[in-house]
Amino acid sequence: MNNDALDTVVCAETPEGITIELRPAGLTSRFYAFLLDWLIRIAIIYGVAIAAALMGGLGAALILILLFALEWLYPVAFELSRWGATPGKRVMGLKVVMDSGLPITPAASFTRNLLRVADFLPLMYGFALASMLMRKDFKRLGDIAAATLVVYQPLPAPKIQLRDIEPLAPARPLAPQDQAAVIALAARASRMTPERLDELAALAAAVSGDAGRSGPQVTNRVLAVAQWLLGRRS
Repeated sequence: MNNDALDTVVCAETPEGITIELRPAGLTSRFYAFLLDWLIRIAIIYGVAIAAALMGGLGAALILILLFALEWLYPVAFELSRWGATPGKRVMGLKVVMDSGLPITPAASFTRNLLRVADFLPLMYGFALASMLMRKDFKRLGDIAAATLVVYQPLPAPKIQLRDIEPLAPARPLAPQDQAAVIALAARASRMTPERLDELAALAAAVSGDAGRSGPQVTNRVLAVAQWLLGRRS
């Protein structure tokens, strides 16, 4: 079984009152993200250490500053970027967001990362593992304190290519306002999720003779009518 199937969906409400679904990332994907980030940091330290070895005492000071920056600033800097994730999380398709689904704030990022000290206890992130296994949203202690979530990046909805849909004559004569509504739906099709498009197309299904039906096939037939109304008859 794919470990993604074990993850649950969490519903969040934005300040505008919009309900969105978030998929919290489970242990396996977060472990691999952590491992990738750890390897990146080791590679950086190794590269700088080679150069620092030629600098004497100044090189030793540089290494100490680098260790501090990689431990405390590396995750914060990437979480506050437009990607909302460290390189390891990006590779795994993850990002850090607020409980509301909004981008993480500086205060929340600093809080969740400072509390990695508590998560590490009693040994090798014992508290973090216990917390994540006991919660359906897989939050570690830092996430609980900062009101943040590590979630899977939403996949972009597949775009419908209207040029690939064969025109279809309407099943009945359409009033001008009905024609305009069908054409407007087709114009917005590429900007909607498939689910929302199917929902709206079902309301207009009568134009293609599919009243009372819904689904991708009905949606394509409604869009085919729009093609016909736009004069693309072949």
